Amino acid sequence: MSQSSQQPQRTPLYEKHLESGGKMVDFAGWEMPINYGSQVKEHKQVREDAGMFDVSHMVVLDFKGAEVKAFLQKLLANDVARLKDAGKALYSGMLNKQGGVIDDLIVYYLADDFYRVVVNAATRENDLKWINSQMAAFDLTLTERDDLSMIAVQGPSARGKVVSLLSEADAKVASDLKIFFGAQLGDLFVARTGYTGEDGFEIILPNQQVADFWGQLIDAGVKPIGLGARDTLRLEAGMNLYGTDMDEGISPLQAGMAWTIAWEPTERDFNGRAALEKEKMEGSKSKLVGLVLEDKGVLRGHQKVITSHGEGEITSGSFSPTIGKSIALARIPSETQDNCFVEIRGKQLAVKIVKPPFVRNGKVLI
Repeated sequence: MSQSSQQPQRTPLYEKHLESGGKMVDFAGWEMPINYGSQVKEHKQVREDAGMFDVSHMVVLDFKGAEVKAFLQKLLANDVARLKDAGKALYSGMLNKQGGVIDDLIVYYLADDFYRVVVNAATRENDLKWINSQMAAFDLTLTERDDLSMIAVQGPSARGKVVSLLSEADAKVASDLKIFFGAQLGDLFVARTGYTGEDGFEIILPNQQVADFWGQLIDAGVKPIGLGARDTLRLEAGMNLYGTDMDEGISPLQAGMAWTIAWEPTERDFNGRAALEKEKMEGSKSKLVGLVLEDKGVLRGHQKVITSHGEGEITSGSFSPTIGKSIALARIPSETQDNCFVEIRGKQLAVKIVKPPFVRNGKVLI
């Protein structure tokens, strides 16, 4: 049976979304809120105060065993050996043998024999199939934590509002967490990570507790935010969306993810290494850049980009509520340095090439 013919799944927060007036849509086989009224208001709520997203559709995988570190060093382009302190996190691509991105993910080092990995909902089936095919030669176990839900609380006031709900001891630990670190606080796994370009926490907790905690966050002044604003926030932050800005046919070098490849030590033979080394030596034919539209109009995915070195394509585009202009991520010929044009309804409109992110911690960077 295909994904489209199945009934969409619901997270444990489904009823809470309806209570808040969430407009539900099918997203990667899940019924999720696209907004609760105004996408622009929700976007600004996160940039200016605090908002929260139900990201329980994402997949939490716990890897345990004597050879888990060696396995992840093979599986991922980034090197988990860099993670030396308990709770430290790493962003990485999981690549195929050709160097294409199967998924992008976050991995947490919890102990020498215990790592937690969070992968995307839309790629769950493909990810698990690939991971299981790679595990055979290693001594470890994989547990899919479908007993856990996840809430992302983001914005300049986000951490303070979460900390206000914790016990004194847990509040101290959460307040002291550095960026890209997580800690288990009772039943809550609290990590200082996110997908918005704002500070905040991503919180993993048992399914049966998540609705109550969501209610506590609302009482603390955190507003529910839908997937629509999540997309414009991550675009402003210059963060890739899997399946849009990269996929199995695109390498990290073509997706603005070169910084996630750990080339040292040279003897670490991670999946896709040989293909990436060849591409690096020969030079990538394309690169991912940011675009800002100088004219009136809206940049959208799949619009044609015209440069002096050939054509490219917008991978993600939208109006930016923070900047007040249309912005995009686009894959264009590598040689392109000067500004270029986007074709919208038969017209060529001027766009400026910029280096993402466009916005970080509420500040416009372009």
